[in-house]
Amino acid sequence: MSIRHGTIEVSGIRVEVVRKPIKNLHLSVHPPEGRVRVSAPTRTDDEAVRLAVVSKLRWIRRHQQTFAAQPRQSPREMVGGESHFFLGRRYRLRVLEQAGPNNLRLKGNSELTLRVRPGTDRDKREQLLNDWYRGHMKSIIPDLIEKWQPVIGVHVADWGVKKMKTRWGSCNIRDRRVWLNLELAKKPPHCLEYVLVHEMVHLLERHHNDRFKTFMDEFMPQWRLYRDELNQAPLAHDEWGY
Repeated sequence: MSIRHGTIEVSGIRVEVVRKPIKNLHLSVHPPEGRVRVSAPTRTDDEAVRLAVVSKLRWIRRHQQTFAAQPRQSPREMVGGESHFFLGRRYRLRVLEQAGPNNLRLKGNSELTLRVRPGTDRDKREQLLNDWYRGHMKSIIPDLIEKWQPVIGVHVADWGVKKMKTRWGSCNIRDRRVWLNLELAKKPPHCLEYVLVHEMVHLLERHHNDRFKTFMDEFMPQWRLYRDELNQAPLAHDEWGY
């Protein structure tokens, strides 16, 4: 599949343009800075893209303002006293340096205890936390897929969890593979379920068009509430939206 990337500027807004073999033009705005992206049919010229962007300028600027006002966490240093999120709850990190295997455990409803060997650096501590998040997600995703496959009427051939900077999830329609963002371990469980359903519905409809929204309304009527909750929650310093 031939894909061409380029940029244009419209009313002071930098627009990323991706031309590929699709039928319709799609415009999207991505947090945190409000990056504007247009996916356009291969033969669409710059003027047609420009006109499409101009027609949506108020919508674009409204979304950019919303993203600019969204709260964000400062970069995590992985030291005692920091706040970290798990399943939508805030936990205070307690770091204990001691001999023995590294591990991480929840203590009650307010503390996340990280036990590490003396001298363990920040990156290794963060890796331990991310591995713990990943393990949790991998323990619950199979049951969610089994729950939703008969409801949606699709089969997920493969799935995985990884860090993604530009989206909460993705779907390879040809391979029927779903990827979910590791950051979803920090969000309320229904947000993870919403993103999974969203990606599974792409196996029925590739684009975010009216048909896609009709499917979402049928399978998960409250999906818009979950989407808004997900995108209004505090973002990690390097995290995008959905």
